[in-house]
Amino acid sequence: MAKGFYISKTLAVVGVLFSVAAIATVIGLSVALSQEKARDGKFIAPNNTYVGTTAAGVSEGAVTVQPQRETWNKYRLPNFLIPDHYDVELQPNLRKNAEGLYIFKGKSTVSFKCVTATDLILIHSSKLNYTQKDGHHVVLEAVDGSNPPPIQRTWLEVPTQYLVVQLNGNLEAGKTYKMSSEFTGELADDLAGFYRSEYKEGNETRVIATTQMQSTEARKAFPCFDEPAMKATFNVTLIYEPQYVALSNMPSISTINRIIDGEKWHVTTFDQTPKMSTYLLAFIVSDFGNVEQADSKPQVRIWARKKAIQANQGEYALNVTGKILNYFESYYNVTYPLPKSDQIALPDFHAGAMENWGLVMYREGILLYDNEISSIGNKERVVAVVSHELAHQWFGNLVTLRWWNDLWLNEGFASYVTYLGADYVEKTWNIKDLILLNEIHHVMEIDALSSSHPLTSKEEEVRTPAEINEVFDAIAYSKGASVIRMLSEFLTESVFKGGLHSYLTAFKYNNSIYNDLWTHLQKAVDNTANDNKLPKSIQEIMDTWTLQMGFPVVTVDTTTGKVTQKHFLLDPDSKVDRPSDFNYSWIVPISWMKNGEEQSSYYWLQKSEDINNDFRTPDWVLANINVKGYYRVNYDSENWKKLLKQLETNHSVIPVMNRAQIISDAFSLARAEYINTTAALDTTKFLINDTEYIPWQTAVNSLDYFRLMFDRTDVYGSMKKYMKQQVSSLFQHFKDVTANWTTRPSGLTEQYNEVNAISLACTNDIEECQVLASDIFNQWMNNSSYNPIHPNLKTTIYCNAIARGGEKEWDFAWDMFQKATIVTEANKLRAALACSTEPWILNRYLQYSLDPTKIRKQDVISTIVYISNNVVGQSFAWDFVRANWRKVFAPFGESTFALPNLIRKVTQRFSTEFDLQQLEQFKLDNQDIGFGSATRAMEQALEKTKANIRWVQKNKEAVLAWFNAEIDSSL
Repeated sequence: MAKGFYISKTLAVVGVLFSVAAIATVIGLSVALSQEKARDGKFIAPNNTYVGTTAAGVSEGAVTVQPQRETWNKYRLPNFLIPDHYDVELQPNLRKNAEGLYIFKGKSTVSFKCVTATDLILIHSSKLNYTQKDGHHVVLEAVDGSNPPPIQRTWLEVPTQYLVVQLNGNLEAGKTYKMSSEFTGELADDLAGFYRSEYKEGNETRVIATTQMQSTEARKAFPCFDEPAMKATFNVTLIYEPQYVALSNMPSISTINRIIDGEKWHVTTFDQTPKMSTYLLAFIVSDFGNVEQADSKPQVRIWARKKAIQANQGEYALNVTGKILNYFESYYNVTYPLPKSDQIALPDFHAGAMENWGLVMYREGILLYDNEISSIGNKERVVAVVSHELAHQWFGNLVTLRWWNDLWLNEGFASYVTYLGADYVEKTWNIKDLILLNEIHHVMEIDALSSSHPLTSKEEEVRTPAEINEVFDAIAYSKGASVIRMLSEFLTESVFKGGLHSYLTAFKYNNSIYNDLWTHLQKAVDNTANDNKLPKSIQEIMDTWTLQMGFPVVTVDTTTGKVTQKHFLLDPDSKVDRPSDFNYSWIVPISWMKNGEEQSSYYWLQKSEDINNDFRTPDWVLANINVKGYYRVNYDSENWKKLLKQLETNHSVIPVMNRAQIISDAFSLARAEYINTTAALDTTKFLINDTEYIPWQTAVNSLDYFRLMFDRTDVYGSMKKYMKQQVSSLFQHFKDVTANWTTRPSGLTEQYNEVNAISLACTNDIEECQVLASDIFNQWMNNSSYNPIHPNLKTTIYCNAIARGGEKEWDFAWDMFQKATIVTEANKLRAALACSTEPWILNRYLQYSLDPTKIRKQDVISTIVYISNNVVGQSFAWDFVRANWRKVFAPFGESTFALPNLIRKVTQRFSTEFDLQQLEQFKLDNQDIGFGSATRAMEQALEKTKANIRWVQKNKEAVLAWFNAEIDSSL
């Protein structure tokens, strides 16, 4: 599943970041995607619950102790029964019934093998109403001569989402049985399980039925053993009205007509799936159209609203999907195992995308691309997310994690190879370098908190649906990607790929744990002659990165050759309560260069302190080349001075990614009090002569913390003057390159930095830029049928024009938002609408966010987040969240990304004792309802707020003095 830039998707692929704000001037925004998932359920206790007894005359070795009374109160399934095959028939009605509800009818039969004799069957079921037969929810039948005992009673155990079947005797170990049921469920608009999505085609509302099963929602569509290790095959049949089309994981094998209650329905049966997990099952009934790649094997189609297909918005996705599939077949050296790969764009979808085997689902704005309307960032996002989801078709689908505690391996791996698949298709973009911004630096901010957590958790720590969804976080996706990239780098790609092939071949159609991958990679290492010998086994090395949270700061002293490591924490006063078997020490691969010359082999730091005489040199030393390793680097003060001198005299000697690394490391080290804050600010001086995107974006990201801490204080005025001074030459550079903004630069990152130049220039009071933004927006207002703003520049132009304008500009943008025909355009406008500096407009917009006729449910959280990014809107957004927490929590409480992102964003400026008191009171006021998937985010917000308070108190005066000293007196 693609993160929402948790962000969704946070996997996030960089689009355009706008991050400077001021109360009386232009407000910039950070663009984020959020995901929504809703669940609900009331506790209904079974009456006179029967436990059952062991059948007389059966040998003790043939049975286990019978399930205790609390068996159905545990969230994990017992291992008594293993499913083999499901037959699922579903009939969604896309017209309301007499009660005003959309419902579906279903029939399901599951055959399963009894592994250990038991008189109890537990199968997951959520929000389904059953048609009882002979007083029971299910019918139990024999298979191949088995002899099922009579059913004593059945009931629904709602808290743990089980259908419980108590038998009068034992199922026999080694025998197979079949259990059938009939049921109905609601096609709710809750974005989970089998759900309803609606969209407008002109003035007509269209309804579709679609699915989102990950992680625990298949049980909402039909009763099933809903855990990833309970793999089975599936035969799916969909019954639907003739004007629709039906899709599932596999191709259809027949469609017939059937008269039901006097009306004609289509009945489509799909081919049997391979053995797979329930969370990967998918089906949809819609009126969508498609575009298909001619003569492709496997079959590749892009599905979307017919108007979107007719407007060729699926063409780019079609162009890249087959190529990426072919790339991953070659990369894994394993054939794609299905006959088709459908990609479908949905109007309402809780995640960025979902890797359902053979039927991958996306938000519209992630799959569709319009050459005339969409930006280069939208294009990059399409190729990156398609790459992410297709990577899962092998790593995750063919071989699946045994339990959700190892989610990081699934999502972290896909997040890493995302960049490889995208780079294969768009070779000139250098997209692989963007992992530094999107994953490594992003997640280090979170992983440097004492409230972080290891990549791998114990199985017993991840049980409930809320706990499962909480592991879908930046640690799983971005830290996972970072450490797997590090592993691939020090093994070399050929060895890494060899181990992957062995692993996928050994566990295909089965489940694994993370150690299984280490075993197969170790075999690849052992079978390869490699000069870069590893100091320990792969498991010993990687356990230090996966079984303990955080990462080290490596300090290199070039005067003595001394190298040390220490657990890096942003707040030096924070205390780590989580114990570590490794005492927060890592086995660290250190690549390095001296005076511009890269050294040929890794130096491995295996203890807290060591001496490497090669580091003792009068030349400058730079460690962690191209940020291959997941750690921060500090140096002795003299080496810092030499690096800064090199940057200011000839920055090109230092690789682009390391120029960014120096900035990011310095700012983080300053926050952690390893170096002075002013020394970190010194690393931004060279940017006046640099035009590369990655160093500039890193500086923007690093200074964003200063903006958040100071944009309500006198420091911010001086900070803006410094930024104006630094960005002026960049603005002029891109003005020249683009012939006064009439053309676009050629490369991906060059186009991104053009956007940075305009955004920073406008938000830091370069009048030429502000006039440019307002004038071009006014041209559009004067002729709404023609938008003269280039797609790349829309987000920043829209935002700056609305910030400088008033009600007229806002109302125009709102009207254009409502009329937008492609989601990417609507999203740009929805973000820009939060840039207003009028408090009453922002308050009105917050009210709009909870009105589903104005803002789609999937976009509620991100809209509030946009407003909170605005310095004027932050306090309003915080008050709004506090006042409406129960309304927000009800639909999104267990969402994978949305709610944690909301908590992080509405509290990101908190830096006073008053802020802390409000946050603590908010936590106290909502103890009864809780925070669901945002529980960890709430603890991190408290930790960050306390750290912010201390940091501001210690650094405010020095930062103000530095900015004032660096400002040209003419500004």
